[in-house]
Amino acid sequence: MIDTDQMSICGVDEAGKGSVLGPMVTAGVLVADAAELEGLGLRDSKQLTPHRREELYGEITHRWKTAAVIRTPAEIDSRTGTMNAFTASCHAAVIRSLTPDIAYVDACDVNAARFGSNVRELAGLPKLQIISEHKADDTFLIVGAASIVAKVTRDRLVDELSKEFGNLGSGYPSDPATIRFLEKYIREHGYPPSCARRTWKTVDEIIARVSQQSLTDFF
Repeated sequence: MIDTDQMSICGVDEAGKGSVLGPMVTAGVLVADAAELEGLGLRDSKQLTPHRREELYGEITHRWKTAAVIRTPAEIDSRTGTMNAFTASCHAAVIRSLTPDIAYVDACDVNAARFGSNVRELAGLPKLQIISEHKADDTFLIVGAASIVAKVTRDRLVDELSKEFGNLGSGYPSDPATIRFLEKYIREHGYPPSCARRTWKTVDEIIARVSQQSLTDFF
C-alpha cells in the first residue's frame, strides 16, 4: 500500500493506439489529492456521451494541470520497436512533463508490471512510483480523468481531419465508415491518405483488395 498523503499523483491513458487513421494521443492529469476527483462522475471515457466528455474535459483542464503528447501517423509508422514500447515512451513523456510523485498508468502490454517498469525507466524520474494496471481507467478516477482528456483531444483532431478529407468515421478498423473512406481514397489516388498509418495491416489489406478489384474490372 502506497501512502499518497502529501504526494502529487497523476493518471495517464492514451486514445487511438489501435486506430488506422489519425493520431494517438496520450494524456495525463495531475492532482494533489485524488479525493478532489470524487463526485465528478468520472468513468472510462468510452462509456460517456461525447457531450458529457466535453463537459468533463472543460472542468478537468480548468481545475488541474494536464499534459498531452500527440503522435502523428507518420511518427507511428517510423517508430522503432513495438507499438507497446512506443506507447510506453509516450506515457513516460507525459509523466516527465507533469513530474508527479506517483503515476497511475493504463497498461497496454499483456504484462502490466513490465509496462509500468518500462514507463518508469523511460520517464527518468528516480523517485517516481508507478502503479500499472489493465483497465486502470475503470479502476482509478485519476486515470479516468486522463482518459477523458486523451479521448476529447483526439476526437477534436479527427474532426479537423474530417474537414480536410471528408467523413473518416472514428478512424478504427472496426468502423465501416473508416473502411469505406480508405477504400474510396486508395481507389481514387492509388495510395493511402496522409492521415493513415500506412504500416498498418488494415491498409495493406485494402490496397490488395482494391488492386484485385481493379484487375478484375480490367479483364
